[in-house]
Amino acid sequence: MSKSPTVTEWALQDEPTKREFDVFRKRSPGSRAARRWCGLRASGIYLGILLIAVLVIWGAVWGTIHHHERTRKEKQSTSSQQPRREHITDAADVGPTEIWKPRDGTAWQIVLYDAVDFNNLGLEGVDVFDIDLFDNDASTIAMLHRQGKKVICYFSAGSYENFRPDSGSFTKDDCGKPLGGGWKGEWWLNTQSANVRRVMKARMDLAVSKHCDGVDPDNVDGYDNDTGLSLSQNSAVDYIRFLADEAHARKLSIGLKNGGAIVDRVLDKMEWEINEQCLQYHECNLYRPFIDARKPVFHIEYAPDETGLKGTKLDAICRNATSSGFSTLIKTLKLTQWYQNCP
Repeated sequence: MSKSPTVTEWALQDEPTKREFDVFRKRSPGSRAARRWCGLRASGIYLGILLIAVLVIWGAVWGTIHHHERTRKEKQSTSSQQPRREHITDAADVGPTEIWKPRDGTAWQIVLYDAVDFNNLGLEGVDVFDIDLFDNDASTIAMLHRQGKKVICYFSAGSYENFRPDSGSFTKDDCGKPLGGGWKGEWWLNTQSANVRRVMKARMDLAVSKHCDGVDPDNVDGYDNDTGLSLSQNSAVDYIRFLADEAHARKLSIGLKNGGAIVDRVLDKMEWEINEQCLQYHECNLYRPFIDARKPVFHIEYAPDETGLKGTKLDAICRNATSSGFSTLIKTLKLTQWYQNCP
């Protein structure tokens, strides 16, 4: 006869083992549903976090793009209202688009001894600089333009200079006697020579390439000197009018250098006059037609040295009625950067 189990034994007998419990827990449909829900809930949380992160990042990117676009538009609006300085600089350095015509009384300075040195160049109160075509490069002219100055480029149109880079372009037949007055290395030129005129056109092309506003062709008054050539006032007028036509065709302004005897015959072609020592030689009245035409007479009287003139000597130049209205400078013969203005 078997012994009946006690309540405790019976209870222990019916209690599932750990393995059976684990199997039950793993196979329970309710547990699978709970696990699926929890997984979906967790996935939803993760997707939500991911979506929020994407939105935050997109917002930051969009904000940056919008800021840059707004800044670009603001810059465009500002630049359309206020021209940029580099545009002004570029415009100043492309050379003249029309012939420059200064008015009488225009303040000027002339520097031919050497290339312009900006370290001790007085710019204030000067509107126009007459400088050497060969000694100064385009950057010097551009710098003067940026300072609001006009630039006249000097070259000798009536003399051969053996130190110029294009001196090999002349022939022996082009040359006459040496220039007097201690100008070494210079000979008068036959201004009726086709070759001489070809060289002068090339020099004007050089002036255009350097963006000069005008040209100052010197030594065109050979008729008044012992040149050894058959030069006359008529030939000078013909040559000067040729130079003017070539200059104007290139949008270059041009002036007469001295040449008082032929002023009336070339005045219509000239934008200004550059005169040396008309007070000393009592001939300033010859250049008065330029002032009457409202064209400047750029006038030089020479001092013995760079200490300048004072007292009655200065007054004799600056208070002389015959040069009234002229743009007068006091220089030395070297034509360095030193100058003295009338007070």
